[in-house]
Amino acid sequence: MRRLKVLLMTGVFLSGCASMPEFSAPLPAKKLVLEQALSGRTLGDGVFVNSITGGETKFSVVIDGAWDGKVLTLVEDFTYSDGLQERKTWHLTKTGDGVFSGIREDVIDTAEVRQDGNGVRLDYVVTLSTGIGNIDVRFQDLLYLNADGSIANKAVVSKFGLRVGRVDITMRPQAR
Repeated sequence: MRRLKVLLMTGVFLSGCASMPEFSAPLPAKKLVLEQALSGRTLGDGVFVNSITGGETKFSVVIDGAWDGKVLTLVEDFTYSDGLQERKTWHLTKTGDGVFSGIREDVIDTAEVRQDGNGVRLDYVVTLSTGIGNIDVRFQDLLYLNADGSIANKAVVSKFGLRVGRVDITMRPQAR
């Protein structure tokens, strides 16, 4: 019985270690409407910070978005600081007001996407290729508009409820 209590308490503690990202202060004044904000070309710069080693990987991304009235398709071309390039393609199907179901080639099952006040939250599990093999991690993203019109994307990356990293991206929609 004591062992069960210790395991339950450990689980509660660990689940709090990888809490969802929060809005920065001040709160965004304008609502981010995903299908409007990411239609067309968007350029971004970001960083992945490894919570275990403290190491950073910088990257840039070009996103070409297309909205057909039901599905938002986002073709993301990443270039990492080490020269590695990769393409990922999201298909976000609108299932309700401010609610989407998302798929991408490396996402396990589907991503949950929902409006949260003036921001948008994504929650999904992705398989990452690492030097020690493939690893499944959970991403919890928060996207919102900055005062200058850029889009912030803050993500917490976790494994077994423990934070293993974070991602910060600043994206700038191009003239449409």
